[in-house]
Amino acid sequence: MDGNITEEQQVEQIKAWWKENGKAVVLGAVIGLGGLTGWRYYQAEVQSAKEQASDAYTQVVSALESGSDNAVADMKAYISSHQSSQYSVLAALQLAKVQVEKGELDAAAEQLSWAIANTQDAAILPIAQTRLARIFAAQQDYDKALAELDKVTAESWKGKVAELKGDILLQKGDAIAAREAYVQAQQLGGSPALQIKLDDLAQ
Repeated sequence: MDGNITEEQQVEQIKAWWKENGKAVVLGAVIGLGGLTGWRYYQAEVQSAKEQASDAYTQVVSALESGSDNAVADMKAYISSHQSSQYSVLAALQLAKVQVEKGELDAAAEQLSWAIANTQDAAILPIAQTRLARIFAAQQDYDKALAELDKVTAESWKGKVAELKGDILLQKGDAIAAREAYVQAQQLGGSPALQIKLDDLAQ
């Protein structure tokens, strides 16, 4: 403001400015506070949903492990109702494990395929992929099993994948390719059992 105008004129200018801009200032403040409150409410709801999903996951897994009559149906219902949560992927892995133990390989493969398609966790993906490959191998669909293993790209899994490829190739009857896979796995730091597998092939 101009330093030469009187205090009374300054007051009048402030009044005029407020009259012209006051509503916008108040509205902006209200919107800002409302947005902050809304964001905090949203965050609280998200956290609450995560906690509820976690609690429900613990319950359905406990029921599944106890062999409850409705456990499988409850687990499927949980997966269906929490598809946007990674807990549903973990639930699918747990359900597939139980189904494998029961010999329900097709059902287990379906759960693992769903988990692979829906996980966003780089740590979970190779677990699901290798388990699915094992199921295909158990069904004697060896080419499908090997193709599934080719999808595993995690660096830390290379040794395990190479060893599993060797196992599958051996089941398929290709001892030469199995030995090559075992040697590769050994170079990548595979399991202590690799040398035994190689020794068996040498006999």
